[in-house]
Amino acid sequence: MEIPPETSCEFVNSTLKCKKGSNELSRKIEVPGMEVRIEDGNVIFKCEAGNKNQFKIMKSQIAHLNNMFAGLSENHVYKLEAANVHFPMTLKVEGDKLVIGNFLGEKTPRFAKILPGVKVDVKGQKITVSSPDKEAAGQTAANLEKATRIKYRDRRVFQDGIFLVEKPGESK
Repeated sequence: MEIPPETSCEFVNSTLKCKKGSNELSRKIEVPGMEVRIEDGNVIFKCEAGNKNQFKIMKSQIAHLNNMFAGLSENHVYKLEAANVHFPMTLKVEGDKLVIGNFLGEKTPRFAKILPGVKVDVKGQKITVSSPDKEAAGQTAANLEKATRIKYRDRRVFQDGIFLVEKPGESK
């Protein structure tokens, strides 16, 4: 797999570190029976047995690296929207968590964890999650959705919550 121009990569102690400009991402690659090395501007995966299971694992690692290289040049952006039918909820970012107040009229606020390196912007009912690390951005978006999950009520009536509207790679 070819390393994009202006990107430097090094593989030390089963961790691949890639840097481009001020962005730096790292990923731990520990796959039994597979060797990873960097030669002549390429990331080389070598496996002991050339069976289809190791080929699948190798293709997964290549997809993760493609996401890393894409994140180094441009952030991965998830767009969410807060929908409230019954009570207007308030959203604000405090440190490493999103505080969701007045959800379904609850007196105690709900919290959603924001992972390190992820930027969350709240403008009214629209929430934007962006990060060079696709996995961290996606997990933060999932945390926001999960914080407003409704249990023991009819979802057809109680349609309040925070919902994913757009993912990276999707266009409307």
